[in-house]
Amino acid sequence: MINNYREEDKDKVIELWNRAAVKIGYKEMDSKRFSDIFTKNPYFDPKLTFVMKEEAAVTGFACGCVGKDLPLGDTSGYVTCIILDEQYETEENYRKLMDCIEEAFIKAGKLQSEILFFNPMMLPWYIKGTDHHEHNNAPGVFKNSRLFRELLNYGYTQRTTECAMYLKLDHFIIPQKVQEKERKAELEGFEVSLFDKNRHRELDTMLPKLDNPLWEKEINQAAKEGKPFLAAAYHGEVVGFAGPIRRQESGRGYFTGIGVIREYEGHGLGTILFNKLCEEEEKVGSEYMSLYTGDTNPAQKIYLQAGFKVVEEFSVMRKMLKTAEASR
Repeated sequence: MINNYREEDKDKVIELWNRAAVKIGYKEMDSKRFSDIFTKNPYFDPKLTFVMKEEAAVTGFACGCVGKDLPLGDTSGYVTCIILDEQYETEENYRKLMDCIEEAFIKAGKLQSEILFFNPMMLPWYIKGTDHHEHNNAPGVFKNSRLFRELLNYGYTQRTTECAMYLKLDHFIIPQKVQEKERKAELEGFEVSLFDKNRHRELDTMLPKLDNPLWEKEINQAAKEGKPFLAAAYHGEVVGFAGPIRRQESGRGYFTGIGVIREYEGHGLGTILFNKLCEEEEKVGSEYMSLYTGDTNPAQKIYLQAGFKVVEEFSVMRKMLKTAEASR
């Protein structure tokens, strides 16, 4: 039996999560964390959230979300999770839960089902081989999971692989080659340092050129509130950023991104920004950093050079829904 989520299901869904989802790699749930991620999230909708039961026992949980203000939000619904108790992990049960989510997306007028890092319901997961070091969001489906295989069999296509990368920050030192890049950039008129509103200008002009609304919003907010982030500047004019710089409660060094506007690429600024970001994160007490990047992204070389290693792989996936197929 599958019903829409009700608040009375909460405790048993959390118990299921801590049995089944934690085995995959997700962080365990308690009542507050479940509420923060799911029921208090502005994108949560019981009509898009499903609970599978066997008599009184909760055996499965699935959640999706929609929002016109989300990237691709006019056409796409996002699959947040599909979790089944180990003894109920069958092809049939996965398909039943996937059907529920997809039918709800179709009713909401969506043409595509996405498993994508823009999902606003962020699921933290543990980095294997560490003392519960965690990343704050899973950018897709764990590629080593049963769910990944079931999605492929059910018509989902893999759009890209996101590589999760990790570095413990104790005694981080910027590599000699990067120090040489910085000296060369300085001779060309560039400087990479903490943003200073009294010395740096044109931040609000630079950010829209990066074409990333999340970066623009968060870095402008950091500048307004005086929170630290790095700026790459050419004779005082900001041409790139990294940050903001903050130690999360987990010990992770948080940052939203790194960007350099196109006309100033080729000077090593991305490499310098990233390495100085690692240095600044250690200064504020961060114990480690984690990030994800596409497996074909040239920036992966920057992260590897700084000492990062690939620790997990996630699949970004999509399925065209019946309404889209029928309209062709």
